Amino acid sequence: MTDSLSSLVLIDVFADGGPIAVEAGQPFLYADDLGAIRGDGVFETLLVRGGHTCNTDRHEKRFASSALMLDLPAPDLQQWRAATEVALQELRDRSIEGDATLRWVYSRGRESTGKPTGYVLASSAERVAENRLKPVSVMLAERGFSLDLGSRAPWALIGAKTLSYAANVAALRYAKSKGFDDVIFTSAEGKLLEGPTSTIIVQRGNELLTPNPGEGVLPGTTQAALFETAANCGWKVTPTVLVPGDLFTADAVWLVSSVRIAVVVKSIDGEPIRQPDAIAEKEFRDLCDKALATQ
Repeated sequence: MTDSLSSLVLIDVFADGGPIAVEAGQPFLYADDLGAIRGDGVFETLLVRGGHTCNTDRHEKRFASSALMLDLPAPDLQQWRAATEVALQELRDRSIEGDATLRWVYSRGRESTGKPTGYVLASSAERVAENRLKPVSVMLAERGFSLDLGSRAPWALIGAKTLSYAANVAALRYAKSKGFDDVIFTSAEGKLLEGPTSTIIVQRGNELLTPNPGEGVLPGTTQAALFETAANCGWKVTPTVLVPGDLFTADAVWLVSSVRIAVVVKSIDGEPIRQPDAIAEKEFRDLCDKALATQ
């Protein structure tokens, strides 16, 4: 077994008798699993900190909502919680310390049986954590649809976190081939949407702005937790329509997500933008940590 496999936790959610840990180096999926051959399924990625998952309630709600949008059987959240606890214990048993990544994967299952597949993957987030403090260069990229696509074409699954992530990963690969670190998608109308794996936060003084959740955007669990905490701490929070010009007039632009948490953007399409000073950056990061402190 390789070191990477020895640190990878795999839990079979639907095993007879309840969720159990299985050998990550052994075959698990059948060749006709629709999650593998069609991306027909949903997932969630959670941060594990201090031995517990963070922001769990929001992840559960989005997980259930995504499953509903795909007409999957409603996930038994108690079953997924039990599988999560098995995974957390496995992390402890393997002395995997520090932040970790935990992923729920739920697919339509085998084409031949129609029985859903469910599993939990967990591993150290050490490499992700190392990159949180590194400012990123961003390329703007057209997403290829308008803001109202979700309401006009529900089969497009706008707002569902599906396993069909090939376009997102392709955008990141293309950006890296051009010398950029990340991507911000725009709509056909030229409005800001999101990153391939993140939500956009525009900071103006003590106001935080983000593109309207649901309008061509996957509702972000980290953004929602951050906005709730920020509002309770006296910040102004504003979901709104944003355009690329807003990135150049901001005091700071952040990309937030569950495990990477928050990275600051240093440039857009090669043009430098304003970055927060050390005090402002610490204030924002502390706010994120406070938002994610709730299990």
